[in-house]
Amino acid sequence: MESISVFDMLKIGVGPSSSHTLGPWRAAQRWIQELKKKNKFDEVTAIQVHLYGSLSLTGIGHATDLAAMLGLCGYDPVTIPIENISSEIEFIKTNHQLNFNQEKLLVFQPQTHITFHKKFLPFHPNGIKFTAVLVSGKKTSSTFYSIGGGFVVKEERKRAKKKVALFNEFPYPTLKASDIVKHCLKEDKNISDIVLANELTLRTEQEIDEGLQHIWQVMLESMYIGCHTEGTLPGGLKVRRRAYDNHQRLKGDLTYNTPEEWLQAIRKTEVKFRQILKWVSCFALAVNEVNASLGRVVTAPTNGSAGVIPAVLMYYMTIENHKADFSHIKQFLLVAGEIGSLFKKGATISAAMGGCQAEIGVSSAMAAGALTELLGGTPDQVVMASEIAMEHHLGLTCDPIGGLVQIPCIERNAMGAIKAINAAEMALDNDAKNAKVSLDNVIETMWETAKDMNSKYKETSEGGLAVRVSLSDC
Repeated sequence: MESISVFDMLKIGVGPSSSHTLGPWRAAQRWIQELKKKNKFDEVTAIQVHLYGSLSLTGIGHATDLAAMLGLCGYDPVTIPIENISSEIEFIKTNHQLNFNQEKLLVFQPQTHITFHKKFLPFHPNGIKFTAVLVSGKKTSSTFYSIGGGFVVKEERKRAKKKVALFNEFPYPTLKASDIVKHCLKEDKNISDIVLANELTLRTEQEIDEGLQHIWQVMLESMYIGCHTEGTLPGGLKVRRRAYDNHQRLKGDLTYNTPEEWLQAIRKTEVKFRQILKWVSCFALAVNEVNASLGRVVTAPTNGSAGVIPAVLMYYMTIENHKADFSHIKQFLLVAGEIGSLFKKGATISAAMGGCQAEIGVSSAMAAGALTELLGGTPDQVVMASEIAMEHHLGLTCDPIGGLVQIPCIERNAMGAIKAINAAEMALDNDAKNAKVSLDNVIETMWETAKDMNSKYKETSEGGLAVRVSLSDC
């Protein structure tokens, strides 16, 4: 079993999709590294990109082609200035040239050098192959698979051996939810304490703190940007941004100049009962509107579900605990990351494999468990909350209209956040020892459901709302 870090589950990247945007972007970067390692990069005279399965069927709506081009240009999704993305893509389309890793200009026309294959490769629904023509006339190819959450693998999974070794070196190796609860009971610690001990085998506490602070900063900024940006989302659906209007109605006469001041201003506001759900929904909608417009968000555990965890954490900081500081943020993110890793180990976080239950369902479970610990819940109650949240997302399909991460994806983040809060409250009001269904039971059930689900409901836009509502209807 591979070790999975919190920083594997919570990644900073560019929207709109972790599997269809961030994954192909990372795959392009890895291919360049491969070529350099084999001393073939300087021999490349032409390149071709082949997209398969779900990457092909919903690739245009998910900006898969754009992500692949940006990765081939050598840009990194964590650091690229968002405002530069449009101009970089326009340069390629206008000049029919791509600056390969910012080192050499190659002739490149997206219409002919990126091929969308509807067929699925056997290993995984999200396949991408890069082919290069060398000076000698010979070709070299490499195939990658985007398996959800920005994770990219090759079929042989060579990196797994190294990560298995790391897993075995963890002081508290965890495969199932029952494992981490046992560690907590034995050591008389919270789940966040156990997760932190494992993380400390990978990096220093200062590095952990800096990494989590960066993650929170991106989450906060994505909520702030979404709440302060009006207009229409890109794509043919002409979806009007709603977070801006909702925020205008909610904020009243709040005054602030930065995301940090905005947070403090909200915390000083007396939020009425009916407004709580509106604020939470506003936070979630804001993040996913940023995501849908190729903005920077935190994959948690995917881009399509990036709004749930920030919204629930913001709920805790603005409603439950106005004195919350970084220690609470750290605790929340450690627990959330660990819950997400359980689903990745035991099931999937890829909508192309399991439908939207693997995205919104998992993010809701992550947020529910994390919130429960912050509210004083026991480790048993934490996993119970996660179980409740996922139990009520089982079977959720992935059927984006027009292949765009907009309808129903954006609203689902708001629903997932509300369910997470509800699940936490239900778990805290119950004795978890009397639970009839365990988190491990639900993870196993989710995987069985994923395997039984018809492929047209797995991020192909060939079923559900995707075929009931067309771009022309909008």
